[in-house]
Amino acid sequence: MAEASCPASCGEFIQGWINGGEKLISCPINWFSTVEVTEGTPESSERPRMRQALRIVLKAVGYSDDVSKLLRIRFDSTIPVAKGMASSTADIAATIVATARLLKKRLSEQEIANICLQIEPTDSTIFEALTLFDHNNGKTQIGHNWSPKLDILILESDARLITADYHQIDRRQTLLANAEKLEKAWCYFQEAAQNNNLYKLGEATTLSAEASQQILPKPAFHDLMQLVDKHNLYGLNVAHSGTVVGLLFDNRQHDVEKIMSEVKSSYLNRHYPQQHYCLLAAGGIR
Repeated sequence: MAEASCPASCGEFIQGWINGGEKLISCPINWFSTVEVTEGTPESSERPRMRQALRIVLKAVGYSDDVSKLLRIRFDSTIPVAKGMASSTADIAATIVATARLLKKRLSEQEIANICLQIEPTDSTIFEALTLFDHNNGKTQIGHNWSPKLDILILESDARLITADYHQIDRRQTLLANAEKLEKAWCYFQEAAQNNNLYKLGEATTLSAEASQQILPKPAFHDLMQLVDKHNLYGLNVAHSGTVVGLLFDNRQHDVEKIMSEVKSSYLNRHYPQQHYCLLAAGGIR
C-alpha cells in the first residue's frame, strides 16, 4: 500500500493574460485529497480521472496496462467539487504519486505536472513553491521562495461550475483587454514576495479578482470589497474558473469571528451560505 496527499486551493492569487498567455498562481490551503493505491480489485467508488492517472503512471514507468486491473484506488477528500478549489488536480496528483510510490518510483514535480496535463488543465498546487504556471501546457513555471503566514476565510457559494465548462467560455478578448491589469497584478505579487508584504499581495489578488468579474462575475462583489475595506483586510481573491471567494487576513490583527458573524447576518450570506476558515499551506504532494 502507498499513500499521498495533495492540497486544495482557494481559487487563485492571480490568473489572466501574463507574459504572452493565460497563467495562474494557485492559493494552496490546508485541505487535502488523500489517495491510497494498493493491490486489489478496483472499486466502483473511485473517480475516473484517478484511474486515468494511474494508467498513465504505469505506462510511463514501463508496466503493462493489464497491471492496472490489479490495483485498487481509495481516497479521502471533502474538498468541494466544481467550486474552483482544485479538487480534481488534488485527486489526480495524489493518485500519480501514490501509484509511483507503490511501484518504488520517485517522480519530480516536472514529471508530475506532465502527467497531470495529459488529463486536464492543472492548478499550480502541485508545486511546493507558489508558482506562476501555464495551466494549459506547463511551459511557464516561475516559483517563489516565499511562505507567508496567511489566514483565509473561504466563502462558498451553492453554485457549481465544472472547470471544463469554464474553458469553453470565449474569453480571449477579455483576457487580452485586461492584460495590462494582470501584468500589474503580477508585478505586485513579485513585490509582495520579495518584501513579505501581505497588503501588496492583497493588491495583486484584488486586481486579478476585479478583472475576473468581466468573465465570471462573483455575486455581491461590491459588498465583498466594502467588507475588505471596513475591516482593513489584506484583500480578496477568487476562483477564476469557479465560484468561491477568499478573504485574506491575519488572525493576530483581524477579528475573524466578527467578520464571519457579519457575513452570516448580511446580504452576503444569501450568496455565500458556507464559510470555511483555512490557512495558506505549502503546495506539493505529501
